Amino acid sequence: MNRLIDMDEEQVQYIKKWGFLSVIIGIAGGLGAIFFYSAIQFCTYLFLGLSAGCYPPSPAGEGVTKIVPILRYWMIPVSTTIGGLLSGFLVYKFAPEAEGHGTDAAIDAFHNKKGIIRKRIPLIKTIASAITIGSGGSAGREGPTAQIAAGIGSIVAQSLNLSVKDRRLAVVVGIGAGIGSIFKAPLGGALLSTEILYLDGFEIDALIPSFVASLIGYVIFASYKGYTPIFGKFPTNYSFSPQSLVYFAILGLLCGLIGILYTKTFYGTTALFKKIKIPNTFKPAIGGLIVGLIGMLYPQILSMGYGWIQIGMNNSIPLEIVIAIIFLKIIATSLTIGSGGSGGVFAPGLFIGSMVGLALWKIISLSPLHISYIPEVFMVIGMMALFGGVARCPLAVMFMVSEMTGGYVLTIPAMIAVAISYVIVGKNTIYKSQVKSPSESPAHKFDYYKPILDKIKTKEILIKDVPIVTEEDSIKAAAETLKKHKISGMPVCSAQNNSLVGVVCNQDLLNNCEGGKDKKVADIMNSPAIIISPEDSLYNALSLMYKNDISFLPVVDKNVLLGMITREKVLETYFNNIGKESSE
Repeated sequence: MNRLIDMDEEQVQYIKKWGFLSVIIGIAGGLGAIFFYSAIQFCTYLFLGLSAGCYPPSPAGEGVTKIVPILRYWMIPVSTTIGGLLSGFLVYKFAPEAEGHGTDAAIDAFHNKKGIIRKRIPLIKTIASAITIGSGGSAGREGPTAQIAAGIGSIVAQSLNLSVKDRRLAVVVGIGAGIGSIFKAPLGGALLSTEILYLDGFEIDALIPSFVASLIGYVIFASYKGYTPIFGKFPTNYSFSPQSLVYFAILGLLCGLIGILYTKTFYGTTALFKKIKIPNTFKPAIGGLIVGLIGMLYPQILSMGYGWIQIGMNNSIPLEIVIAIIFLKIIATSLTIGSGGSGGVFAPGLFIGSMVGLALWKIISLSPLHISYIPEVFMVIGMMALFGGVARCPLAVMFMVSEMTGGYVLTIPAMIAVAISYVIVGKNTIYKSQVKSPSESPAHKFDYYKPILDKIKTKEILIKDVPIVTEEDSIKAAAETLKKHKISGMPVCSAQNNSLVGVVCNQDLLNNCEGGKDKKVADIMNSPAIIISPEDSLYNALSLMYKNDISFLPVVDKNVLLGMITREKVLETYFNNIGKESSE
């Protein structure tokens, strides 16, 4: 067996570690999705149901798809305002990073916060988002689920004292588990978690663990809510025709243009609310009030809107209303989340895209042009095209929407619409924390040093003339030595045998100079010293310095101090070699 499967020890350890972590994160993500879904249902019943007598329709895979008359229209703005107020209080009082749509915060945690998400975030995000959505705020559950599940992944990694790299991967795997669970889209959820981090690229290292975690989370959530896709099963009588590509190209064009409007309106509204000089706690209530007033006339824009997508698939919404709610949903979502409310942008994006598709289908149906397709075809492709473009995740969104609708047969026509929308949207992403590619992410800053620095040994840039202090020297004398040589730290050797016993840094000396006349270097030095061999690569040296947040390393061979290398010298060597390679 070992001969058939040729794996080194590092690969074996990777499989053991991520096999275990993927299962744990997947289970936690699935259970978290159940809790969040139940919280939304409860808040919807409490805020919209009991107070306003408003019961939004559900999609086919989650309940009853029917329009129930609203009993007390005037209570809708009351509900959305109170929901905004409660959500704002929870978020800004206990966890300000839980404001907004959540996915950006999870992406930012991966790139810029070393995978650290505070332990209170999953709970606060769950409650605040459930209140926002349940009270009628125009938002979805993707963003909150991403941040909740990413938080769970981060907590697991922090609890096990995993490395920064593993902690970042745990955040990505958590996103995959959460989204794959609550959308009943395990393949799309896993792909989305790896694609959503970048404008152009994937987080390949997280792909397999995300598949496992997403599948486990999906099984747990679906065992509670059923395995039927969210929008039911797609009709089987669809057949592709090349002539229809013209229609889908037009749909891609429209979705791209509407997608730009969506992102511009969203971030324009966000900027506007930041300028309003009132406490942040009250801003979501203002957004909620305006959304509620719109919702009195157009209840289709309230909450996620999945039930209304289902009703649209039955061709039960007039064209003039379809066109109106495309733009009103953009405004309502921008007000809800841009004001600081807690909720996602994925569901609104699907709603907008589906209605663009429905509007085009209706217009073509009213024209002399012959069209044999049912509205579901245009609506499903509209969802893929619009959000695939604005999220910069064309592949993941195509798979996700296919899983949510059962519309796998639409892959070929969707490709043309998604491609056109993606190109038109350009860099107008709905996720501002995305970076262009892995090469520009702080998470991968060492990966691109490796090919060059791995070839150079530490002895090749060794600084031999290094000032040394002994453990018996005074702090004042050591500080003067550092100042004289203009360096950030130096080795500390034994006064008896001149062997390396530690290192002392400039900051340590500065912190202890005053009132430390009687202190010796031995009292403040870092011991044992972190060292490196002269045969080690500069890549290993740089990784060691960044990992331990130090700027220099003593170079030691057989307990003999040879000198030291600095981070500055390593980076200078890297850029010099880059220059040589580019000129060749």
